[in-house]
Amino acid sequence: MSTSDKRRALGKGLEALLPHRAAPQPIQINAAAETAAANAPSTGAPLELAVDLIDRNPFQTRSQFDEAALQELATSIAATGVVQPILVRPIAGGRYQLIAGERRLMASRKAGKPTIPAVVRQASDEQAMEMTIIENLQRADLNPMEQARAFDRLGREFQMTQEQMAKRTGKDRASVANFLRLLRLPTEIQGKVEAGELSFGHARTLLALESPESILKAAQKVLALSMSVRQTESFVQNMLNPEKAEKKEKSKEPVDPNVREARDQMQRALGLKVAIEDKGGKGKVIIEYTNLEAFDSLMERITGATPA
Repeated sequence: MSTSDKRRALGKGLEALLPHRAAPQPIQINAAAETAAANAPSTGAPLELAVDLIDRNPFQTRSQFDEAALQELATSIAATGVVQPILVRPIAGGRYQLIAGERRLMASRKAGKPTIPAVVRQASDEQAMEMTIIENLQRADLNPMEQARAFDRLGREFQMTQEQMAKRTGKDRASVANFLRLLRLPTEIQGKVEAGELSFGHARTLLALESPESILKAAQKVLALSMSVRQTESFVQNMLNPEKAEKKEKSKEPVDPNVREARDQMQRALGLKVAIEDKGGKGKVIIEYTNLEAFDSLMERITGATPA
């Protein structure tokens, strides 16, 4: 499924939960009217609700917010207001619970806005959680661990199958299964994925190792050497098939002990992997680097000049 197809699928999912209505101009109401609205059927009309009456969304799937981007949004809201209403549901005591639009609500509070335009909907816990997940998937990418935990909650709390989760969120079932598998990672590695130090591709590859100890050991080396996903796949395969990897490595070993010693000396001096291919005194030296910093350091050592 293409990205545009997925977007359309997600849009249809949200429309199924939130039937389209033409939105009139926002109406300013007082506290008494707000309390009445909480007990009234939902409507499509945006209301200017006091931000102090809106409680945080307990089903929020995002755990990290970019502070710089949030401040930028707050500055924009201070200047021009909130362009798109948030979505809330009425709860006890004349209060409201946020369903969608947490960044807009947080930014409005940062901007010192006393009210915010909001659409009120009657929604069950399950509906509220579904709306939250779909809204986040449509508007901003969750990190892989946030998505994994969101799908896990749908399964645990609402007994949804992976097929049902896929249908509700516009993803294919295999993707849902792959996200859920991330929860098998050791907690420390989940944190690396959440922080963006390891990608979804890295994490999925590491899961082939099964044992937490092997995953931790492999992840540390992947991070230390700044391995790409492809390099990680090869590394994991070597760990899973050590005999095959050893045989392959031996086939690359220089036969001449002098060549082997020269290679080892160069590796120690440069701190990089070196290969020497020698045939009768002729050949080539291959030096591998894993990032631009390593390349710049190598250039400085060879040329004696500091890179621009």
